[in-house]
Amino acid sequence: MIIVACVEDRNGMLFNKRRVSRDIVVCQDVLNTCPTRLWMNSYSAPLFADLPQRKIQVAEDFLRQAEAGQWCFVENVALSETSDEIEQVILYRWDQKYPADTYFDVDLADWQMLSTTELAGHSHGKISKEVYGRK
Repeated sequence: MIIVACVEDRNGMLFNKRRVSRDIVVCQDVLNTCPTRLWMNSYSAPLFADLPQRKIQVAEDFLRQAEAGQWCFVENVALSETSDEIEQVILYRWDQKYPADTYFDVDLADWQMLSTTELAGHSHGKISKEVYGRK
């Protein structure tokens, strides 16, 4: 599976059960580049509510249902139990430090950055899209 997540500068994803940030440009980029079904849970689905829904599949156990090569948008679930099944990681990184109490829990030490691009976001002037593959 391909994991997609939004993080702040220290890999924080949530603070007090709320996402640290959101940006419509990121959601559009995810849908435009995702070649497969985009899995997520009901917490994340409202982010994509105003965008075309043809690719979106919502299920609470989406990490178990997603097949090899399918994309999973992750905000509020731990990845440690499924880390062996992760083929690639795509992080959208805000260059800000926000309070966080839930962090992206994949250790990227065993991964190599394949590419990085900059997006001009709606809420932030600069958002980095980092793509990682296994070493």
